[in-house]
Amino acid sequence: MPKRILQGVVTSDKNEQTITVLVERRFKHPLLQKTVRKSKKYRAHDANNQFKVGDTVRIEECAPISKTKRWTVVVEA
Repeated sequence: MPKRILQGVVTSDKNEQTITVLVERRFKHPLLQKTVRKSKKYRAHDANNQFKVGDTVRIEECAPISKTKRWTVVVEA
């Protein structure tokens, strides 16, 4: 099964080797046909502490690194 890759914006880089990424998805409401925006935050592993708040990054699914981290940064988008 291929690993999922998501794109989002870094909202926090305060923790060591960890960033928080806000991923927004858009879809049409099935009944009202209105475009709905939903967002979710993911904690991702950033080994070199190279990403800062406001950067656009791609994150990839990985094996659990800690209690909350199941994603790792692939590359800056």
